[in-house]
Amino acid sequence: MNVLEKLSNGVDNMTLGEKLLASLQVTLLGVFIVFIALMMLYFIIRIMDKLVNKPVKAKQQTQAIETQPVVVETIEEDTIDDTELVAVITAAVAASLQTSTHNIVVRNIVRTNDVTPAWGKLGRMQQLNNI
Repeated sequence: MNVLEKLSNGVDNMTLGEKLLASLQVTLLGVFIVFIALMMLYFIIRIMDKLVNKPVKAKQQTQAIETQPVVVETIEEDTIDDTELVAVITAAVAASLQTSTHNIVVRNIVRTNDVTPAWGKLGRMQQLNNI
């Protein structure tokens, strides 16, 4: 008789070795079922990702970046000379797009309102102070 069949009748008349073997089999069966379910979820997500996000070939992507300059439009409220700020923003955009700064034109810089609540600002300050 199979150990799992003995479990269906009850564990009162099983020896300690049979109980340990049955618990090991049940554990392995549970781990196997969870592993199969996670693998199915992984493949479903991969298929959905490929269906929703059509991948752009790397060669076409680099050609598009090299041929068209990127324009960043922002407006500065103050009229002071912010050439360093423009240089830093240009370098950051170029680094994120993985292109040269020659392809990027910064026309305006706009300071946006900070909508972070007070508790969010306090949390950031505490994190920075802990470093």
